[in-house]
Amino acid sequence: MIRVTDLDSYMASFDGEPGYLDWAAFGPLAPAVRTEVQADTELLGSGRRTSIQLVDDHERQARELVARLIGTDAAQVVLQPSTTYGLMHALYGIAGGLMLSRAEFPSLTVAATRASESFGSLHPQWVDPVDGFMTPDVVRSALTEDTRAVAVSLVDFRTGYRADLAALREVIGDRLLIVDAIQGFGMVQADYLAADVVCGHGYKWLRAGRGTGFAWFGERALERIAPVLSGFGGVDGGLPVDTVPAPAPSARAFAVSRVDTLAAGRLATALREIVDVGVANIESVLSERAADVMFFADRYDVPVITPRDPERRAGIVTLEPAPQDAAPLSASLVNHGLTVTTRGGRIRVSPHVGTGADTLRLFGDALAAFASARVW
Repeated sequence: MIRVTDLDSYMASFDGEPGYLDWAAFGPLAPAVRTEVQADTELLGSGRRTSIQLVDDHERQARELVARLIGTDAAQVVLQPSTTYGLMHALYGIAGGLMLSRAEFPSLTVAATRASESFGSLHPQWVDPVDGFMTPDVVRSALTEDTRAVAVSLVDFRTGYRADLAALREVIGDRLLIVDAIQGFGMVQADYLAADVVCGHGYKWLRAGRGTGFAWFGERALERIAPVLSGFGGVDGGLPVDTVPAPAPSARAFAVSRVDTLAAGRLATALREIVDVGVANIESVLSERAADVMFFADRYDVPVITPRDPERRAGIVTLEPAPQDAAPLSASLVNHGLTVTTRGGRIRVSPHVGTGADTLRLFGDALAAFASARVW
């Protein structure tokens, strides 16, 4: 397997057909990930204990790589089937007020509601930001004495707004800060240590496929969040036969069962490329790609609601055409072979580092065709 170790080779590894601008929804698997899957399935098919152990070791590798990108210890990282699983572990173990935006991705809103309905100890404190941005000022104005935690997305799935974790920490003080990082992890630099819980998934921007979730629980989180959903995989030592030990004192407590080692292998492979290439390098190119999308939108007078400041965005650029223009613009994009997400009259365009000039040209052509037929 050819290992990607520099930015140029990383960009060249995007081998899909032109027209894909939907990385915020799903990331086609990286070549190295596809190769790893094939190799691991052969190892597991051998029946040899040593081969099985080689695949099992992917759990350790993935946890260490997540920890490296966060800047923490692998003992504070636990692999999960998805971002949602990690967030549910966090929210189900909290007592008191939890502040979050009503416009958050359902991973947060549904988990908060279910936790409140099931146990009655968590009380959602809903916020409705005018522009959808959970800024430090919005959070500050909504804090109450009952607020025990604040949950935000690192990058908002609707608007592409990137939260300032350090500024949020300054505002909320000693309260818990829980972050859904799926739309930015590995793509942009962030002060994750300003948070207490960081959850993510490798099936979008990391190109690792589904089942590749992870969660980091900092010291404050380990002290304050009860491992309500802890299963036999959440204890130290071997299989707890004929006894029920206490949950592990580490992030392992937030595990239910054994890890899918094939998924761990895919995650480790994808993260290794990110570590080798460097998040700063990836962020720089991704910012350029987002700016390219904004350039074409501006050129053809399509409103953009994503922040213009590169530090307040990642790879998502959201267009908000006039109501009468949404359907024609969406149709033009489809007719030009482009894949985007259209929801609620908005069009979410999400390029990646490897989005080439051919795809951007198609995007520009689609907007030009739309603009030429638009009735003012």
